[in-house]
Amino acid sequence: MIGIGAQGRLFASLLLGLALANAEADYAYAGSGPMPTGDLTSQPIGHLEFCKRFPRECAIRSVDPEPERMTDAFRMRLAAVSLAVNKAVRPMSDSDIFGKDEYWTYPKNTGDCEDYVLLKRRILMQEGTPASNLLITVVRQRNGEGHAVLTVRTDRGDFILDNLNDDVRPWDETGYLYLKRQASEHTGRWIAIREGQEQHVAAVK
Repeated sequence: MIGIGAQGRLFASLLLGLALANAEADYAYAGSGPMPTGDLTSQPIGHLEFCKRFPRECAIRSVDPEPERMTDAFRMRLAAVSLAVNKAVRPMSDSDIFGKDEYWTYPKNTGDCEDYVLLKRRILMQEGTPASNLLITVVRQRNGEGHAVLTVRTDRGDFILDNLNDDVRPWDETGYLYLKRQASEHTGRWIAIREGQEQHVAAVK
């Protein structure tokens, strides 16, 4: 399983080294501020079931969490992790892999969008970024399909890591409608994003 155990960490390190060499050093990371979040909302069914299998992942609490400082080094690391995972995992739907519409887990060689998110989040957490700044986020694409991305909270605003795009982008430059994300204070709770809180998606692709 990628990202788990000594062999997984070594493989990830090799991939990240390659990705760092390819990351664009001149990326403009001036953000536009944080997402407009609202009240607590329903937990996606895929995440609920994931939490039953990995309860520790969903019981991390933070008190008044501070956003990550967006330095050149941190931005480069985000780009490297995102690119490495995007290259290591082949996209495949949950229904094709598991025979279910939703099954969130850490990917092996293939995975759905939320599986990319989980692996990127795990690698960044292993490197020291707190869970409060790495938030699984559900969005709606322009074609109407549900999708999952990783939101990174920083002092320059919220940035997105996405398996459909290798760039580290400000959240409001992705073209997505943002629906809900993990609460930064508790990894097992979710909050609405005000621009899309009336919207619902049955599954993320």
